[in-house]
Amino acid sequence: MTNAPKPAHADELAKQQRSISVAEFFEKNKHLLGFDSPTRGIVTTVKEAIDNSLDACEEAGFLPDIYLGIFRMNGDIFKVVVEDNGPGIVPENIPFVFGKLLYGSRFHQIRQSRGQQGIGISAAVLYAQLTSGRPTLVISRCGSDRAAFQFRIQIKTEQNEPEILEQKETSWDRIHGTRIEIEFKSSLTAKKRLVEYLRYTSVVNPHARIRVELDGEAILFDRASNEPIIPPQAILPHPHGVELGELKRIAAGSKEPLSSFLVNNFSRVGLKTAGEMIQTAGLKPELVARKLNAENLASLQAAMQQVKVPPPPANQCLSPIGEGLIKQGLEKEFEFDFCSARSRPAAVYHGHPFIIEAALGYGGKLEAEGNARIMRFANRVPLMFQQGACTITGCISGINWRTYGISQSGLPTGPVLILVHVASTNVPFTSESKDAIASIPEIEREITLALQDLGRDLKTFLSRRDRSRLSEERARAICAIIPDIAAKVAETIEKPVPDISPIEGQIMRRLVAKKRTENGMVTVSVQNYTPHALDLTLYIITTDTIGTSRPPPFFTEEIGEERSGVWQVNLPAGEGWQVTYPGLGAGIIDIRGIDEKKKVVVDLDHT
Repeated sequence: MTNAPKPAHADELAKQQRSISVAEFFEKNKHLLGFDSPTRGIVTTVKEAIDNSLDACEEAGFLPDIYLGIFRMNGDIFKVVVEDNGPGIVPENIPFVFGKLLYGSRFHQIRQSRGQQGIGISAAVLYAQLTSGRPTLVISRCGSDRAAFQFRIQIKTEQNEPEILEQKETSWDRIHGTRIEIEFKSSLTAKKRLVEYLRYTSVVNPHARIRVELDGEAILFDRASNEPIIPPQAILPHPHGVELGELKRIAAGSKEPLSSFLVNNFSRVGLKTAGEMIQTAGLKPELVARKLNAENLASLQAAMQQVKVPPPPANQCLSPIGEGLIKQGLEKEFEFDFCSARSRPAAVYHGHPFIIEAALGYGGKLEAEGNARIMRFANRVPLMFQQGACTITGCISGINWRTYGISQSGLPTGPVLILVHVASTNVPFTSESKDAIASIPEIEREITLALQDLGRDLKTFLSRRDRSRLSEERARAICAIIPDIAAKVAETIEKPVPDISPIEGQIMRRLVAKKRTENGMVTVSVQNYTPHALDLTLYIITTDTIGTSRPPPFFTEEIGEERSGVWQVNLPAGEGWQVTYPGLGAGIIDIRGIDEKKKVVVDLDHT
């Protein structure tokens, strides 16, 4: 006979129950923060540290100058070092910034920022002590007149409180900034993904310089712009985005009557709008906000949603990149035949303002085969994982790209790069790891409209290119038979075969350079038949006397019997230029600054 287990009493079960700290929760659920594998862990750690550095520099008005070092310590232990030139962190706050989850300055501020919850960098500290057992080292200095402080920190997971293992003043050559060193178990199998993250970060942060030392390899992502970003300013919550519970919390701390309560605590609400809300809710203006009962609050919240209120001031709380800087950033890292960017007007979802920016690159050195390269960003941060779960990817695959001349198999294929940036005071991520954006109809609509605009730009480019290619093929066909025609005509009229290079230049829209010697004088002439102005460099290597040429070269060199001369020539479309010098016409000429296929060089002395 089997003994049945004794039923547990409620008192015994109650003894097993206890609260857990947020640090304990994420220690057992680190995958929610992007630390689900050693490979991904190193990318997430670098991302969180660099995001913090960029935010700090921008808020202080500094052009970010960031150093990243990744070193193999022993076995599978790696050290990640991130150092910035930001304003630094006051010593008393350092343990909490790096050693306490959900500690930060941006959670209650309604403005665009890379981090908000205060989880990212402290989660990296937690991951380090979990995998390697080693504390995190932090050095920070707040100015030349203040000392630098060094801390070694871990997290007491049971209390979600920092544990300070070391605290002391130290010498540091930076005037201001912060340095963090984190050691944890990982691998560099994600090296390609890590470099890709840094490259993408450089594209949407063209004002930043990131110097990288990656396992012995030095990489520089230099800044493309010397203009610091104007940091966005915090705004009040918008009435259309306020939930009942949030309204109850705000009202509980206010001693103001309803009219001034609404004006002083919500964005875009004036006295007239406040009066309309109060009237719609059926309340009296003199009622004190903190004394509203549950029924009154529900009526007021419903009225706030009904009354028409202007959208939040997006130009104040958002910091979009801008079309010009997006193109600058992309062209710094990639080579295209075509590149275009779009910034959509500000829009709103659930009371949160947002701006969609997009760019499209085509051709150049992009991969000709396979799916298009998709670059997703939220508040200037690359989204490196969960591409299939992101609404950006869904919007891209939902467009009929064949309409714009691009092949498609679900996603567009071929030499195409698509960039989408979502700038918002509250980016709706699908999880705490912030890898994918949720499907919000208002955001999807703006992404689609931006991409369709870019598709039309690309279609126009491809159409013009095809017409130009067809025109060039026809011109080549004509030029192919011109020499035969010239030879037949010369034979018929018993004259020498004429120089047909000017005719070919006009038909093909090329640059034509000719050298001719007459009566002891050499003439080199250049005629620009292309539709564009050209900056050219003319090289002549000869035994002739080119030092007395007109115009004189800006550089000459003599090696043995040969002399070389260099001329810089700016040649507007349709115009010509020439240089003359005494001699017999020996030697060669070369022209740089134009594609070989777009020039014709003729030596009439040896034709």
